[in-house]
Amino acid sequence: MVEIERKFLVKSTDFKEQAFTQNKIAQGYLSAVPERTVRVRIKGNKGFITIKGISQQGGMSRFEWENEIPVDEAQELLKLCEKGKIEKTRFEIKSGNHVIEVDEFYGENEGLVMAEVELTSEEETFEKPEWLGEEVTNDERYYNAYLSKNPFKQWRK
Repeated sequence: MVEIERKFLVKSTDFKEQAFTQNKIAQGYLSAVPERTVRVRIKGNKGFITIKGISQQGGMSRFEWENEIPVDEAQELLKLCEKGKIEKTRFEIKSGNHVIEVDEFYGENEGLVMAEVELTSEEETFEKPEWLGEEVTNDERYYNAYLSKNPFKQWRK
């Protein structure tokens, strides 16, 4: 129940031709405080509820619990979420023994393309594709809960 992941900006759209799946995602937060985020997500035709704890030092590890729920219940819960929904398309790309998830954001976060790779330990290495850019693992501005309240369009360079 501990999630270990690294986040990166993406330098090009080359990942799209390598993707083996892509899904539209809509998500919102019932609670977006750093100590505990409670997220509701619709991914494709499935609903999920996720609880995440505060990130450990370095931003790579944190508690995560997720459960699938009926999509109609997820749609109703999204109506209760705090202001600031996240809309994106997630592409999944195989890279060596790992799957890299690339999110292309829309709406107030349009222009942001970010990749995540889940690891089994903080020391684990993985094959980095050429399109992977700057690492932003410990930059809270790139957490989805932060982006829901402080959209990328408001602070990007």
